[in-house]
Amino acid sequence: MKFTLDSTLASVLDEPMAKPILEKYVPDLYKNPMVSMVKGMSLSKLLAMPQAAQFGLTKEKVQTVLDEINKRMEK
Repeated sequence: MKFTLDSTLASVLDEPMAKPILEKYVPDLYKNPMVSMVKGMSLSKLLAMPQAAQFGLTKEKVQTVLDEINKRMEK
C-alpha cells in the first residue's frame, strides 16, 4: 500500500514502519491529544486546517514523511 496525501492519518499511524519516521519529523505527534479527533481525516484535509501547525505539519514535511515511508515499505 502506497501512502499519499489522500491517505488517512489513522492509516499512516497504524503502519509500524511509519512510527520511527514520524517520530523523526513530527516528534510530538503521538503525544498530542488532538490526534484522536483527526485520525479519520485525509492528510490533505488535515493540512488544510489551521490547526495543522499545532502538529508541526506542512505539506512539504508530510510529503517527505510519506516518501520515506513508501521507500521503506518497498524494501
